[in-house]
Amino acid sequence: MLKAIENIVPAEWLKNHLQDENVLVFDATISKVVGDISALSNSKISGAQFFDIKKKFSVIDAPYPNTMPSAEQFEENAQALGVNKDSIIVIYDDYGIYSSARAWWLFKTFGFDNVAILDGGLLEWKVQGFPLEDKSIKNGHPKGNFKAIYNPDNVVHFESLETISKDDTYKIIDARSNDRFNCIVAEPRAGLRSGTIPSSSSLPFNMVLNENKLKSKEELQSIFKTLVKDQQHLVFSCGSGITASVLALAATVAGYKNSVYDGSWTEYGSLTIV
Repeated sequence: MLKAIENIVPAEWLKNHLQDENVLVFDATISKVVGDISALSNSKISGAQFFDIKKKFSVIDAPYPNTMPSAEQFEENAQALGVNKDSIIVIYDDYGIYSSARAWWLFKTFGFDNVAILDGGLLEWKVQGFPLEDKSIKNGHPKGNFKAIYNPDNVVHFESLETISKDDTYKIIDARSNDRFNCIVAEPRAGLRSGTIPSSSSLPFNMVLNENKLKSKEELQSIFKTLVKDQQHLVFSCGSGITASVLALAATVAGYKNSVYDGSWTEYGSLTIV
């Protein structure tokens, strides 16, 4: 039985372990707020289950999108997917590395460490010609025994941001595009003002990717060194917590302590006035 996994794995690794008894594969695809919906695929990796960020792993009636669920909600829905304490989980999405990072971050936040992103996602899986099946096929597993243990160090909330923005031991980094960060283009969500969190810096999430794959550890370290002082704790924000999680993945691989501001700019821009 496979016992451990890194934060990101290549397609060939998953192909070789797809039939291992404790390996679970989750498709965590959501549509991009800004992007072409035609990029979504009708196929999935053979045996994969859908990790429903929007309806199962977020607070549905929250005022802001993709709000992190409670430990109880996360545990219940993870168990329903067959997650056990000794499971090995690999997560992907249709775009390469996008919403899969949010699912990875959620598992880490609720105390499950044996989880990885499929490098390059479904796009790379298809390039390699590995097994696919129609998304309409429903795969299931017996209820798992996973127990959620909330890790508050992974999360930053609105109430802490004013203090953090003035604390030199923290660095707030925004994953939105440079044009959104610099207020050159409007926010894609109707009614949401443009702006930035005080003292934050811009690092568009695609800058940590080589097309659909994560850049190497050395490349990522070089990127963060241009923005971050030694020993600073990184806090990532974006529009609604999705691409901030991509930067959290990159920072984790690069060896930086980090958190995600769960409400991100949608919350901050709604609760503050300029």
